[in-house]
Amino acid sequence: MREMVCIVCPKGCRLIVDDQGNVTGNSCPRGAKYGHDEVTCPMRNLTSTVKIISKVIARLPVMTDGDIPKDKIFAVMDEINKVQVTAPVHLRDVIIENVLNTGVNIVATRTIEE
Repeated sequence: MREMVCIVCPKGCRLIVDDQGNVTGNSCPRGAKYGHDEVTCPMRNLTSTVKIISKVIARLPVMTDGDIPKDKIFAVMDEINKVQVTAPVHLRDVIIENVLNTGVNIVATRTIEE
């Protein structure tokens, strides 16, 4: 059994989730899905920076364009830390495609012209 607060909406329902992912305490189907997924396969969005050769900044902000398994966060960070890009880079440019075969890309979150 695991107790958690649902973060899908501002209501903050107090969920109780058993080991099989069965949820009680939710007031909507989205809360049930959140509780189930958080216990069976937690996923996270990741933000970070990569090195960039530019006259403007030294680090380019990046993020995943989808959720990745929580247990892969450190491995994805290792991949991000290996990367260096050169300006120009545009918002939403793919920096790492299909990182660690997750089906998720690492994308730029800022445009840097030079």
